[in-house]
Amino acid sequence: MTLAAEEFRRVWQWSWIKVHPARFTGIVLHLLFRTLFAVFWLAAGINKVTKDWLTSDILKQMFLERLTEMPPDAFASQFLLLFAIPLYPLVAWVITIGELYSAVGLLLGWTTRIAAAVSLFILFGLAIGGYYDASLIPFFILNFVFLAWPSGLWLGIDRLRAK
Repeated sequence: MTLAAEEFRRVWQWSWIKVHPARFTGIVLHLLFRTLFAVFWLAAGINKVTKDWLTSDILKQMFLERLTEMPPDAFASQFLLLFAIPLYPLVAWVITIGELYSAVGLLLGWTTRIAAAVSLFILFGLAIGGYYDASLIPFFILNFVFLAWPSGLWLGIDRLRAK
């Protein structure tokens, strides 16, 4: 076991918590946000599976509806028109599998940073496709925090895999 892996294991020891109460509080909040974010992605992925996103043209209809709400010369309009609408079956699969993978990865602390990167990819796709509003900003911030901090080593399968 490396020194770094041993240090991450100490986070849950009472002697470490007494010396670093603020850091411990930050770690607990981080893990809480990671769990809530994962539950959000899990609910979104399950919803897409149960609503037949993968086998119907629901996504295409949503894209066409969104296309009518945007100026025709906007980048998002061109993105939808030239990429997302023609490839809507592939886009539906990528979004759904990405959401489910992100959910499992973040919930279990398994390949946590990769799961956060997939989540970030999905968010960028939403923003590029014209679905951007101020409510996405906290999600982007959380994603960057999940990428920067080793939360899978604090609590998760990544911790068990660390050598």
